[in-house]
Amino acid sequence: MSTLKGRTALVTGGSRGIGRGIAERLARDGARVAVHYGERKEAAEKTVAAIEAAGGSAFALRARLGEPGDAEALWAAFDQEADGLDILVNNAGIAGTAGIAGTDREEFDRLHAVNVRAPFFVIQQGLSRLRDGGRIVTLSSGAAQRPGMMPDLVAYTMTKAAVEALTAALARELGPRGITVNAVSPGIVDTEMNARLALDDPSSRAAIAELSPLGEVGSPAHIADVVAFLASADSRWVTGQSIDATGGTLL
Repeated sequence: MSTLKGRTALVTGGSRGIGRGIAERLARDGARVAVHYGERKEAAEKTVAAIEAAGGSAFALRARLGEPGDAEALWAAFDQEADGLDILVNNAGIAGTAGIAGTDREEFDRLHAVNVRAPFFVIQQGLSRLRDGGRIVTLSSGAAQRPGMMPDLVAYTMTKAAVEALTAALARELGPRGITVNAVSPGIVDTEMNARLALDDPSSRAAIAELSPLGEVGSPAHIADVVAFLASADSRWVTGQSIDATGGTLL
C-alpha cells in the first residue's frame, strides 16, 4: 500500500510494543517514519532496520520525555532529519503500579509528566511543523472509558482521561486547518508493559482472551491498524473521538 506516500510521521515511543507496531504499519503504508525512543537505542535501531528491510523509510531520534526540555529536544532532533510533519502519534507512556493508597507523589508526578505534560508540549511545539491537513493521534486507554474497571491503576487512568480531554479540545481548535485529532483506546495488549499479567502463561492468556467477545488478546498490530486508518485520508471526517480498540472488552 502507498496511501501515505510522501507523508512524514513521528511516533513517540516507537521502538517497542504498540509504538513499533504503529511505526512499521505507517511505513508499510508509505510514510517516512521518525521512530522516537527515550533510552533503548538498540530497540529503535532494530525497528528502523526492520522498516528499511521491508522497503520503507525511517530514522531514529532520542529524547527523554517527562523531563524539562523534553519537547525541545525531540523537535531539535527531528528537525535534523526532516523539514515538516504530516502525522504525529503520541504513543509513549508509562503505567502505574498501585491504587490510590499505594501511589506516592513521585510516581503520581512521573505519570503525569510522561503521559500528559509531554504530549501536550510535544503537540504545542509541533504545530508549527505539522502541515495543514495533518493528523494527530494519541494513545489513550480503555481504562479512561471505564475507570472503575481498574481501580488499582487510578493515577494512570487519570492521565488517560486528561489525554481524551485534550483530544476533544484540540479537534475544535485545529479543525480550521484541516487537522484531525483523535485518540485510540486499547484494552489489554500483549506488550512488555503488561508483563505483570503473565500473558505467556496459557491459563492467564486464556482468561484475558475471554474478556473480549472476539476471544483474543490484543496485539500491537490490532492497534496499529486503527491508527493507520486515522492517519489516512479515509479518516478525514473523524475528529475529536476516542476510538475503542479494546476488542469489545468494554461491552
